[in-house]
Amino acid sequence: MKKTFLFVAAAAMMMLSGCGTNGSMSQLGTAVLTDVLTGGQTGATTTANTQSAVNTVLQSVLGMTGTKVSQQGLIGTWKYNQPGCAFTSEKLLAQAGGEIVASNVKSKLQPTYQKAGISSSNTQVTFNSDGTFSAKIAGKSWSGTYKYDESTCKITMSGLLLNVNCYAKQNVNGIGLLFEGKKLLTLVQTMSALSGGNNATINTIGDVASSYDGLRVGFDMTK
Repeated sequence: MKKTFLFVAAAAMMMLSGCGTNGSMSQLGTAVLTDVLTGGQTGATTTANTQSAVNTVLQSVLGMTGTKVSQQGLIGTWKYNQPGCAFTSEKLLAQAGGEIVASNVKSKLQPTYQKAGISSSNTQVTFNSDGTFSAKIAGKSWSGTYKYDESTCKITMSGLLLNVNCYAKQNVNGIGLLFEGKKLLTLVQTMSALSGGNNATINTIGDVASSYDGLRVGFDMTK
């Protein structure tokens, strides 16, 4: 039943992908998606549950209303909580199969991150208000300067070891820092090289990220 529900949601989102502009779904699009998911049924409980499901699906899309992080909201120290992922559009999320795919991607990344030595105790990033950042990835330090484009949620991070772009997404309990697959792979490989990490394990990150078009992967972070 759950799979059927999710695939119906995915199909509805594909049909409605043209309803939104600039990465957001119109009110009409969301209303139609809600109607499809309820089968036209009415009632406060049904509507509330379905709206919650719609919001859950759309939380897996970068740049959606409610998922954007403000400049001020980015500032602070964020600690790794779990793998994170999102798609760059509703259409790509729908083509991949919906929220269930995002959940599966996180499940695949979890053991890989563990083997790479990434944990809540040794992976974190601090964004300062003066445009500098300091980070630890699997216990290895990285620091430099950053620029944040609030309109696109893009963070440009420049340091001595490497320069990397990622995207910020507002989560319920914090933020997600999400990368193109190759960028995340470069980041983890660089940090892992400092400690003699297993390249075969790390390459799995790239394999997972390249499995779907428009997928961004990285870290869900909490304060």
